[in-house]
Amino acid sequence: MEMQDKLKLALAGLLVVAGVVGFYMIPEDQGVLRALAFIVGVVLAAGAVWLSVPGKEFVAYANDSLVEARKVVWPTRKEAMQMTGLVFVFVLVLALFMWMVDSGLSWLFYDVILGRGR
Repeated sequence: MEMQDKLKLALAGLLVVAGVVGFYMIPEDQGVLRALAFIVGVVLAAGAVWLSVPGKEFVAYANDSLVEARKVVWPTRKEAMQMTGLVFVFVLVLALFMWMVDSGLSWLFYDVILGRGR
């Protein structure tokens, strides 16, 4: 990363800090002005980041992500309900299997091996 980009990112951090400091420096009875100070700091920081190479790369990545998200084929309501039902059945079968194994091992160790069930 170039020195200019590092300076832009540092400036962005300072702008966010300045927005937060401005928020707390303005009296509480001026709520709109306090919020505006914070928002201006964040917007200016976003502008500084956007002008840096990492910021431009992030914007390109975000745009590519949106393009890929539009390609997703979502299941219909019927398909979603069927898959949810299948998951519930699988969980029930697995729970019964684990209960049977636990009960069987408990019986084997306590009653048969250790003889404590008598």
